Amino acid sequence: MTRCVWCGDDPIYVAYHDTEWGVPEHDDQALYEKLCLDGFQAGLSWIIVLKKRDNFRNAFKNFNPEKVARFGKRDLDRLLNDAGIIRSKAKIEGAIANAKAWLKVMECGKGSFDEFLWKHVNHKTIVNAWKTDAQIPAQSEESVAMTKDLKKHGFKFVGPTICYAFMQAVGMVNDHVVTCPRYKEV
Repeated sequence: MTRCVWCGDDPIYVAYHDTEWGVPEHDDQALYEKLCLDGFQAGLSWIIVLKKRDNFRNAFKNFNPEKVARFGKRDLDRLLNDAGIIRSKAKIEGAIANAKAWLKVMECGKGSFDEFLWKHVNHKTIVNAWKTDAQIPAQSEESVAMTKDLKKHGFKFVGPTICYAFMQAVGMVNDHVVTCPRYKEV
């Protein structure tokens, strides 16, 4: 049995693969955090985000959507000058917009953020049976539907590929290859 090829041998990647990736997440704040971090990863390697995750948590008040939604110009300037995170103005503004959208979703009686997101997979993990990493798609029908739903509610940096990566990360999709020991565990 061998791990999914993408995690390589970097200890940070291996730990993430072995303990987090693909594990069903249902905590609203953790889901918001992972959605934002996947947005920050757009166009970059996930290992860059993982290595900066603690800095992101400090900079974004532990990804508490109520706090991030109140970020103003001073916070934007602070974040743009924070070398510990990815300093993309569009991505930072996207994370703030996502906090505001998150609050609106919660205020509209849509239930929890967990409920709002997991409905796209009928509230259960889609278990795929990929033999190689090359078989794993970059997006799916479900990630396209999630993208449309999130954008309709004002979310940013939530294209179908980002949503699919998010779905993999939070266990909505089990995309561990069948030879990976984590495949059966999650």
